Amino acid sequence: MYIAIRRMKVKSGLLGDAIQRIENRFVPLIRTMPGYVEYFVMQAGEEEGVTISVFERQEQAEESSRRAAEWVSQNLAAVVSGPSEIVSAGNIWFHIDT
Repeated sequence: MYIAIRRMKVKSGLLGDAIQRIENRFVPLIRTMPGYVEYFVMQAGEEEGVTISVFERQEQAEESSRRAAEWVSQNLAAVVSGPSEIVSAGNIWFHIDT
């Protein structure tokens, strides 16, 4: 499996709006992508969010990052402070579940 971690800064007071748009509009898109495994969204500060995409293969995760950047520019331009940034990406060595 392969993971991609992206960071996005939003304008003051608009993080909740951005998260809601991602949940309602982007998640349905990413879930249909080949190789999709999991997707996480977390608040990393008052004006910052982090997303984590897990895919079966590297090229699938890279395509998700490309689509995410495109989606953000088309759907979150009014709430973000600049483009989203890929923080890290790499193979998952192991995963421990409950």
